[in-house]
Amino acid sequence: MQIWNSLDEVPQDFGPSVVTLGNFDGLHRGHQEVLAHVRAEAAARNALSVALTFDPHPAVVHRPESAPEQIMGLPDKLAAMAALGLDGVLILPYTLEFAQQTPEEFVKNVFVNALGAAAVVVGHDVRFGRGNTGDLGTMVELGTELGFDVVVVDDEGHDRRWSSTWVREALHKGEVHTAAQVLGRSHTMSGEVVHGAARGRELGFPTANLSPDACGIIPADGVYAGWLTDTHGHRWPAAISVGSNPTFVGVSRQVEAYVINRPEEPVEAFNLYGQHVTVEFVRRLRGMVAYTGPEALIEQMHHDVDDARMILG
Repeated sequence: MQIWNSLDEVPQDFGPSVVTLGNFDGLHRGHQEVLAHVRAEAAARNALSVALTFDPHPAVVHRPESAPEQIMGLPDKLAAMAALGLDGVLILPYTLEFAQQTPEEFVKNVFVNALGAAAVVVGHDVRFGRGNTGDLGTMVELGTELGFDVVVVDDEGHDRRWSSTWVREALHKGEVHTAAQVLGRSHTMSGEVVHGAARGRELGFPTANLSPDACGIIPADGVYAGWLTDTHGHRWPAAISVGSNPTFVGVSRQVEAYVINRPEEPVEAFNLYGQHVTVEFVRRLRGMVAYTGPEALIEQMHHDVDDARMILG
């Protein structure tokens, strides 16, 4: 999959293409359905399939104080798009100046002049251009004027429309199984493994601590069954703790994963520090509880590992 970070990076002779646009945060099942239509249309027209997205999210530029937390980081989103078989992704830097383009200027500059669009795939609620004044009717009019077809994806037929908002709501409640149903896969976070207080090792449960700047929404505090994938592609079953561990005073909120059945020898073969790992949340086991002391916590951690092992099979 080709990736372009500006209009200037798109080859001058690019096209014909079938294009869609959106933020694609989480790349949930609704997004996947749209991108499947893009690929099908592109194949039928002997064209290239392309998604247009923005960085940062427009809400970060227009209303930073209330912008939604991003479900996944840009690298993870691009990897997920590549897995869906797209030919290209154009990432446009979103600024206040960029946002001043009229709907016609935006469509002409991006879809027509840069990407040579033969068709544009959109949903009924598409909005674009200055002040979001462009809508589906505008897109159809511009397609007629500028020479591309508009293909509308119908998202009806579901009890609730797939949405990034639904995913965020579920994660903030710790309902990672619900988030997975909307996403079509388990929710993940990715980041570097950093040194922590080594309290887990002292308790007999050494954990991989994600860096505070890890990408992805942190689910509600609690203990989860899930998976950890290391830099080398090894995927390990894990019990994942999210929170400040109220049994101990002065611990900041963190995400840490205890790898189940981790190899003991040689130790050097399982050194995760400094690796960029992915943590996958499968099922919430319990909420975060303050125990009377380390002994009670250790006993509960053994139960958590057993529960996680059973769930993960």
